[in-house]
Amino acid sequence: MNCVGWMGVAVFVQAALAAGEPVLNFTTDALPVLKKYCIGCHGGEKTKGGVNLAQYKDTPDMTREPKMWETAIRAIADREMPPESKPQPTDKERDTLWKWIESALKNVDTSKLPKDPGRVTAHRLSRVEYNNTIRDLLGVDNHPANAFPADGSGGGGFDNNADTLFIPPILMEKLLDAAGEILDKAADDRIRFSFVASAPNLREEARSVVDRFASRAFRRPVAKNEIDRLMRLFDMADTKGSSVKDSLKLVFKAVLVSPNFLYRIETDPSGIEPHPLKDYELANRLSYFIWASMPDEELFALAEKKSLQNPETIAKQVKRMLADPKAIGLTENFCAQWLGIQNFKTSAPPDRKRFPAFTPSLRDAMYAETIAFFDAVIRQDGSILDLLDSDYTFVNEELSKHYGLAPVKGPELQRVKLTDKSRGGLVGMGSVLALTSYPLRTSPVLRGKWVLSEMLGAPPPPPPANVKVLPPDDKEKDGKSFRERLELHRKKPECAGCHARMDPIGFGLENFDPTGKFRAENSGVKVDASGVLTTGEKFTGPAELRAALMKKKDDCLRNVTERMISYALGRGIENYDSWTIKSIVDTVRKENYKGATLVREIALSYPFRNRRGESNSK
Repeated sequence: MNCVGWMGVAVFVQAALAAGEPVLNFTTDALPVLKKYCIGCHGGEKTKGGVNLAQYKDTPDMTREPKMWETAIRAIADREMPPESKPQPTDKERDTLWKWIESALKNVDTSKLPKDPGRVTAHRLSRVEYNNTIRDLLGVDNHPANAFPADGSGGGGFDNNADTLFIPPILMEKLLDAAGEILDKAADDRIRFSFVASAPNLREEARSVVDRFASRAFRRPVAKNEIDRLMRLFDMADTKGSSVKDSLKLVFKAVLVSPNFLYRIETDPSGIEPHPLKDYELANRLSYFIWASMPDEELFALAEKKSLQNPETIAKQVKRMLADPKAIGLTENFCAQWLGIQNFKTSAPPDRKRFPAFTPSLRDAMYAETIAFFDAVIRQDGSILDLLDSDYTFVNEELSKHYGLAPVKGPELQRVKLTDKSRGGLVGMGSVLALTSYPLRTSPVLRGKWVLSEMLGAPPPPPPANVKVLPPDDKEKDGKSFRERLELHRKKPECAGCHARMDPIGFGLENFDPTGKFRAENSGVKVDASGVLTTGEKFTGPAELRAALMKKKDDCLRNVTERMISYALGRGIENYDSWTIKSIVDTVRKENYKGATLVREIALSYPFRNRRGESNSK
């Protein structure tokens, strides 16, 4: 074990002694349990899930694979491991193992660990970022990038992941076409196309305009040689007899297809060591994280003064930026992609013959409800815990009728207090409930998987090959209800483990039909919304399910933190990010789970404010 590992263990021992708690020892307490119940599948030649516990002969270095140990502690505490088909540890053995892992992780002194901020590839503007940047640069709000090819999604599942944002030939053609159309629509109060033809020093004035435009478009000061190259285009057009306006348009078109505009470029000094971002680079990270657009004048001014490295300044800017309407760039883009509802308005809807109330306008309202709700959590002093359970939501007249709530008037969303305990949090929203259903029936499997994956960050593995597909309808067949047929499916050895985790959660949401409407009966049969979690905890209905999920609130917080920091950085999460995530989670928990605190702490985090050189092999 290296010195960092021993240091973490020593700190853990000292903390336990100071608290008067018995010190659990890995070799004498934890390792025997691992050998007895775990290493058979996770050691030697067998390393299921890529987890090899046989390598630990002495106290593990918890700083090396914290993510693996965090996953282990959840699986042990939730009784998901060992599988039901394997011998089970006693309550005392299970308690000893997860307590040792929890204590060892909790007491690592992260201030002594080597830091690695990771490295983000040069980041091409996504379609959303391109549209917003053009809007704020030129006042053109016709969403030109909607005609571009769709962006991919890499680590973290977000379309702003730098590793997937390349420029294929077809996109280059679209970018050239868009640049010309954008400049035709741009307002002259905005880029000063016009000059007095007889004005003295016309070229100097044109150069000043080009300098101003390019500096804003490149989102940093522009060097003299860069302006010289752009002015050669101006001179060429001028020599051919073009007007000043047309000459400037040619220059501006070159700016809009330049890599300096299309990419968020961060430079490295010589060497491979981690280093702070430059002020303009940090201004860009902040603006594209919170606004999905370019910095405004205040951020540019702070960058020019080299004031953005100050943590107090960053915290103040985050608060200001979240209060700006442009922060919908974070709440909508992050929320829709994280929850998987970005395509909700165009995905296959519930069958209109079976569910005629599910109109396009109702679907739009459901989508808008989810975005407005998340916006309240992040920007209106809300709590991350509201995502699991809340006493409010946002509805318009049509959606309130569909949910059976007290009526509201008009097509605009309004915040309403929920008195019906069956609804609340994300799992009570029509967008999620419809998205995780089939056209003719609900899907306890899809709903349970969605909660595990998107809410708790504990996705089940993919189903085995050639698994039998359940019927698309939930009508009784061969004298058995749909739930009874699903129960038979769950008993198959190759299916039991995952379904034991997913299905009970989905059963707890069975009071909601595929459109998110509450139902007590289905086809004249009382809905069975009861379930039993792997921990043995029983519940019935969505209200009791949410109460059970609230016991996993820190899993939810950790998951949201992981997803949002991946979105903020534009890259997937790596093992070395685990301690940063843990630090952010600890701070947000201490500050009552506030959504705005999460955004602030990500902006203040080490990987957000730093990067490392290209040749680092970590």
